[in-house]
Amino acid sequence: MKKSILMTVFLVIATLLASCAGGTQPAANEPIKIGVIYNVTGGQASLDVPSNHGAELAAKEINAAGGVLGRQIQIVFYDGKSDATVIGNAATQLVETDKVVAMMGFSDSDMSLAAAPIAAKAGIVFVTSGATSPKLPEQVPDYLFLAAFGDNVQAAAGAEYAFNTLNYKTVFMLTDQGTEYTKLLSKYFKERYTELGGQVVTDDSYQTGDKDFSAEIAKVKASSPPPDFLYIAAQPDDIGTIVKQFRDSGIDKAIMGGDGYDTPLLVQIPGKGATNVYFTTHSLMDPTLGTDPIKKFITNYTTEYGNPPENAFAALGYDTMKLIADAISRAGSTDLKAIRDSLAATKDFPGITGKLSYLPGSGVPQKGVTIILVKEEKLTLAAEVVPEKIPAP
Repeated sequence: MKKSILMTVFLVIATLLASCAGGTQPAANEPIKIGVIYNVTGGQASLDVPSNHGAELAAKEINAAGGVLGRQIQIVFYDGKSDATVIGNAATQLVETDKVVAMMGFSDSDMSLAAAPIAAKAGIVFVTSGATSPKLPEQVPDYLFLAAFGDNVQAAAGAEYAFNTLNYKTVFMLTDQGTEYTKLLSKYFKERYTELGGQVVTDDSYQTGDKDFSAEIAKVKASSPPPDFLYIAAQPDDIGTIVKQFRDSGIDKAIMGGDGYDTPLLVQIPGKGATNVYFTTHSLMDPTLGTDPIKKFITNYTTEYGNPPENAFAALGYDTMKLIADAISRAGSTDLKAIRDSLAATKDFPGITGKLSYLPGSGVPQKGVTIILVKEEKLTLAAEVVPEKIPAP
């Protein structure tokens, strides 16, 4: 009788030890939880709503095809509300209560930094679908990855296109000083543009939330000689208003910027005034000019949500979810370290926004840049660019 009791105790202890070895592993029939935080309300909504939809669509397709490791993906979603405190609380909830095995989200560097360190502390990878600061992986080492190119890449592509292709030799620069994204974008653009021989006639700035740009407009008009074009580093909720005010004032010079312009607001607010605006982004969401994978994505997105993808951030959200699922599949388990190592070893992942690879020790992918021109209130393809030289992060 005593031997029987002793054997039972041993079996219970062995079972408990087996369940703990290698961390908390979900049962084989349980879903794989992936945390998703996007700002579907607030100033980032025009980028993050499409991104979230893209991620949802990707998860639906993955599950319909049998899931990952024979299990379904379960999205655990929180609205960050474009508020760092809300985002931090959501990330903590995903770690401590929801027990996710990976996180993704955001189209902004500052927002990503509100969540990624919390994930990293728990050993969980965070992939930002749309943030583009090449400094991010250094700020959260080993656990923060970009699915998009870095700002130094898109800024260099814009500078080279403006100087070499458009033959614009002088520029008026205007930068939102309230965000890391806009400050870095201008910094890298100026570095590459002046290196090529371009001249910055004025380097001006404004603060996030400003609604009256009459002072900046007056400086452009006072420039003598006038600049060949304007480079304006702005967030998505500002750029439509800025373009409208500049055009209404009579300034018809070309305007260029980064992927923050890839929002319906760019055309909705200024209307025809958006003509002759260029911006760098991740792909052109066009059912006729896009690649075959993009055309298929547009069809599926339209079927799911009743409208075509609003911008390339929808495709980035889609790619990011599939990238994480691919990393889990190659890891062969939901062990957190295995997922991290698998993600870091990604090579030639076939995203619809371009093939994606991470070099050893780098969380910034190697990808090309799409340059878009607005004509007659429509986005058109200006060029696909791989910059010749990229400023250091």
